[in-house]
Amino acid sequence: MIDNDPNGPERFRLLATYLAGRSVGIAELPAGGIPYTNGHIVFVSGGATDAEQRREMLVQSALLGAGSLDPALVRSLRGRPTAARRYLALEGHRVLTELAQRLPLVTEVGLRGTPATTTAADSLAAAKGKTPVEEPPAWFGTLKPSQLVASDPGPGGRASERELRLEFDLSEIPEADDEIEDSVEKSDESKILKLFENPLFSGKSAMEFLRKAMGSSRSDGDSPGGTEAPVSAVRRARMVGPNARPLPTRIVFTDTDKPGAAAGIGGALHPEWDVFNNRYKPDWCRVVDFPLTAPTDIAAARVPEDDVLRRRLARVGLGPKVLRGRPDGDELDIEALIDLFVDLRSGYSRPENVYLEHRRLERNLGVMILLDASGSSTDADLEGLSVHEHQRRAAATLAVTLEELGDRVAVYAFRSEGRHAVYLPAIKTFDQRFGAVGRARLNQLAPSNYTRLGAGIRGAGEILKNEAGTQNRLLVVLSDGCPYDDGYEGRYAEADAAKALEELRAEGVACLCLSIGATTPADALERVFGSVGHAGAATLSELSPRMDELFLASLRELAAPTPG
Repeated sequence: MIDNDPNGPERFRLLATYLAGRSVGIAELPAGGIPYTNGHIVFVSGGATDAEQRREMLVQSALLGAGSLDPALVRSLRGRPTAARRYLALEGHRVLTELAQRLPLVTEVGLRGTPATTTAADSLAAAKGKTPVEEPPAWFGTLKPSQLVASDPGPGGRASERELRLEFDLSEIPEADDEIEDSVEKSDESKILKLFENPLFSGKSAMEFLRKAMGSSRSDGDSPGGTEAPVSAVRRARMVGPNARPLPTRIVFTDTDKPGAAAGIGGALHPEWDVFNNRYKPDWCRVVDFPLTAPTDIAAARVPEDDVLRRRLARVGLGPKVLRGRPDGDELDIEALIDLFVDLRSGYSRPENVYLEHRRLERNLGVMILLDASGSSTDADLEGLSVHEHQRRAAATLAVTLEELGDRVAVYAFRSEGRHAVYLPAIKTFDQRFGAVGRARLNQLAPSNYTRLGAGIRGAGEILKNEAGTQNRLLVVLSDGCPYDDGYEGRYAEADAAKALEELRAEGVACLCLSIGATTPADALERVFGSVGHAGAATLSELSPRMDELFLASLRELAAPTPG
């Protein structure tokens, strides 16, 4: 509770408010409690000295004032205590060092050395990476991302009473018995939790509010809202706001507007993520999928066998699982629904994953293998084999093995010539067998052009979602992880590729990225593929002994909360 004793921690409130740039309270934890903030209150150690409590307040308030604890940043740290502690160490040092230049009081805390990062985004990326980070001092306290996300509807400060005012009588909603972490009493009971405690069984007005605020509706024949409202009567909420991902726009090419080999074959216009302006560019990339021409020589269409890979992939049989935060499912996920509501009210868009899905993850698997056929894969190893050759062999072996195990498999390649020409040549579709003709098509594939990786992933993801016809879907990307094209490079390209993978996961498609035979630095692969399962090796056989673990980890990751 907030202490009104003039000699208590509330004496720091004026300074904390100045540092945070908004009104915050100060409260004292029980003895042994670890300092933290929930965005409204800074909690300091109980029984600590005046100097100790002041520096605990300094670091937590300074983080708030610098925007380091905005939900958009810390949301991805939920459930990742190690990454959260690394982020606190990096960002706390950076923020206090900058603050010391204009507030001499901060120099008394005794920080030494130069910060390792220059922005909060840099600190977050480093926290999720592999670079060693020194442990933060004990007085830095801890981060509790779940409370920061739940208590603050968005960057820029605490929600006003007007923003939290609801449009129906709260007397119909039972009060939530909510406890905050470490048994510390929350001083300002959350109206959001009170609103959405058991939303399906709280009266007709709650159901009506859901329909108005989040675009839900009843199907024909459903009874009125309240205790009789079935879960199936609520459809998924629409993505809204400036950051909502635009859906692809289907196009059909005429004879006078045909992209080379794709004459008469339809394609789609896909968005692209602009990390510098934090928005999507709608209808930005033209992605064309088309069948490769029939090969003239199928005599050399042999596939390397891998008994270890076959035995390992045969073990991929998943048991029952409750998947949280799903786009469709059997019942509403209350926690995900609360997060979505808070985001919508603050103008921030996110995938509408608000369902629990009780799934028995059987071997009902559809796999698309997406092969990088760009010019960057022509680099050769010490034995003279190119990256393309390594990845082509890996694609063939994976396709044959999965097909023999009864999975539905498709093999596509991708390359690009600017944003208007991203090609997805089909080597084997889901409805074809990977016979001699398909293997010969793969053999005749020659690498060329560039790597607009995000567009290739989005186009392949649409095919996988629409044509796999299976409950479990997995995209396996074989690439050196070096996206590059006209106007598409560096941080921009890496962020777009990572965003495309994030989108697929949000739509229930698992992703696994394999870099075979490439020499791409590990940190570059982490920036592109860090949000999904990925692995690298000189040859596929090096990964075969743990391929079952890679497949299972990618499929099970769908149950984890996705970053907002």
